[in-house]
Amino acid sequence: MRAVLVLGSAALLAGCMATPEQQARAERNEAAAVLAADGQSFGDGARVTGPARTCVPLQNVRNSRVLSDRVIDFTRGAGRQAYRVVLNQPCPQLGFEQRFTYGTSLTQLCAQDIITVLQGPQVMRGASCGLAPFVPIELPFR
Repeated sequence: MRAVLVLGSAALLAGCMATPEQQARAERNEAAAVLAADGQSFGDGARVTGPARTCVPLQNVRNSRVLSDRVIDFTRGAGRQAYRVVLNQPCPQLGFEQRFTYGTSLTQLCAQDIITVLQGPQVMRGASCGLAPFVPIELPFR
């Protein structure tokens, strides 16, 4: 029982030791899931550039960037164009690990497809979560 209390205290203490830059980044990444009342921008400054899509061709996806347990930006090439996916529920450890895998037999990635978080240096499979619609966005300057 004592070991659990010590580990819990250490984790709590580590969470309090975030630098101001880390704290600001975490807040910005959490805000990335929140669409403004006008429906035209997200809380991190990303601007919506069109209607959400159920599927996107894999050839249009160059890279992915995990912002949190709920938000993934799929970049569309050079520049600031991307698709933002805001998961309906948090995907455990996605924001921490910042990597995932998916499988599809199609030439596109769709909102009903499942991603699986990749965990640890041994690359173990973690939680599996369903994607959500792809919202075309223009990323803010960083």
